[in-house]
Amino acid sequence: MTRIVVVGDLMTDTVARAALPLVKGSDTPATVTMHGGGSGANIAAWLAEDGAEVALVGRRGPDIAGRTRDTELKGYGVDTRLAMDPERPTGTCVVMVTHKGNHTILSDPGANAALSPDDLPKDLFAPGAHLHMSGYTLLNEGSLSAAVAAMERALQSDMSISVDGGSAAPLERMGAEPFLELTGGATLLMVNEAQAAVLTGRDDPGRVLRVLTAWYPEVVVKLGPDGAVYASGRDQARVPAQPLEKLVDGTGGRDAFCAGFLPPWLDKKPPAEALVSGCRLAARALALVGGRPARS
Repeated sequence: MTRIVVVGDLMTDTVARAALPLVKGSDTPATVTMHGGGSGANIAAWLAEDGAEVALVGRRGPDIAGRTRDTELKGYGVDTRLAMDPERPTGTCVVMVTHKGNHTILSDPGANAALSPDDLPKDLFAPGAHLHMSGYTLLNEGSLSAAVAAMERALQSDMSISVDGGSAAPLERMGAEPFLELTGGATLLMVNEAQAAVLTGRDDPGRVLRVLTAWYPEVVVKLGPDGAVYASGRDQARVPAQPLEKLVDGTGGRDAFCAGFLPPWLDKKPPAEALVSGCRLAARALALVGGRPARS
């Protein structure tokens, strides 16, 4: 089993699920709950829950939230390597979910924005391991130097590297060319349709894949309810999404997909098999409130 090292963000998610259509300037009934979050932490939790050996490298505050999130991840089986920031709080997201399941996120990165190269444990960067770099760590100016250092160390250690696109709006703020140049050493890029459009300036799936495979040896584009597609050169595979009785909360679906795809991909399974595994975990995530696996 390949050890997966996730370098990424740790958050507390406050999820507000509206019972009715939102009313501007007035009140809307909602259910409000608190959950562990952060794309990097979510991916690590889903990986561990599904049986992978995984470590999470990140940064948290000295607060109760940080201690709670650390303990939660250990409960999933994640090897947490979280540096403690003496001043900044643990990151926080407000996730607003409409009555139809669509979501909008307001985020305060907190301690995540101070992740530094000094926070990267040397023992995790070793031949045979795999680095997954959360796009949010790359897209945050404060943690960018740590992200670049992590990828450089992974390359020096002969590790494989995968990168996800984070989120379309901050990706657009960074710009396509800087992101593509920074992540050029990655073997695998994982993005959704919106992120792919930002990186390529195109929305036709065929042209998107041609552009992205010119930069990366392998590319996965998540298509939401239409499943996902893999491309490497002229080789492609596409699978439909898993059946979903009801969309409860879109938070964490893309993170769960990454976690489902990576282990079979690292085991050299056929791309279609890895895509199916990604869609399987994504369907589980979409049927839950919050971005992490349910705990009994």
